Amino acid sequence: MLDYPALQAVSLVVRTGSFDKAAQALNVTPSAVSQRVKALEERLGAVLIVRGQPCTATERGEWLCRHVEQVGLLEGELMARLPALAEPGLPPQRVTLRVATNADSLGTWFLHAVAAFANRSPHLLDIAVDDQEHTAEWLRRGRGLAAVTALAKPVQGCRVIPLGSLRYRATASPEFMARHFAGGVTLAALAEAPSLIFNQKDRLQSQWMQVALGESTEHPVHWLPSTQGFVEASLLGMGWCANPELLVGEDLAAGRLCELVPGTPLDTPLFWQVNRVAAERLTDLTRAVVETARRLLVSPLA
Repeated sequence: MLDYPALQAVSLVVRTGSFDKAAQALNVTPSAVSQRVKALEERLGAVLIVRGQPCTATERGEWLCRHVEQVGLLEGELMARLPALAEPGLPPQRVTLRVATNADSLGTWFLHAVAAFANRSPHLLDIAVDDQEHTAEWLRRGRGLAAVTALAKPVQGCRVIPLGSLRYRATASPEFMARHFAGGVTLAALAEAPSLIFNQKDRLQSQWMQVALGESTEHPVHWLPSTQGFVEASLLGMGWCANPELLVGEDLAAGRLCELVPGTPLDTPLFWQVNRVAAERLTDLTRAVVETARRLLVSPLA
């Protein structure tokens, strides 16, 4: 039989980042939490938690944390149907669901979806952010129950639902355009004009060049890990970048930003992948995500 008090201790240490906070949540001493975790690690012959500030889970620890989430979902459903099983005087355990999404989705439409879900659900959310081409890795490694991803092929053990495309426009301020593209937006000009890059995984600017000009080029970059920061930096003339149309539509219409090559959007198809085991109990979350995405994203036929 699985030692669920020990599993819960592992889950809480990872979620809160410390043994002390996990102990407070469980109303026991930090020593008791440490003993539970150590006993489970010895039983499995594997380290589950990397001790540090904050504490983090190993790959095996992540799998156990997701199992605890799924058990919590099942128990919540059971308690709703058989409330007499609940221990009197104890508040119901609230399940925290980890889902992954890309930063641009979080900054444009995804928050509307999860807020709609959270407003009518007892569950809590732990939203992880990664590049849309890498969020599927969170599912493969058991680090989340669902993800917004650019991967159309189902991850093993997951269901996939098309959401539509997040449309980007390559934009810059009028002053930046005059300074760097007075002779037109060419590969030679782009090789000298600074762009904005979110992180080492960000390929949007290169992808846009391929769409607009048929090839891309190396160019100077400013590193800026913020979706809203991209818009602000564009307005301030720091560089050009592919911004979500949902964020810059008004700025383009007002002339505060210019499209580098008018009529050359970059559409990034997105998909919702959800763990099959948990899919039935995440129906409300999936519905909120799909409905919001299909209202705000670009239809595949657009």
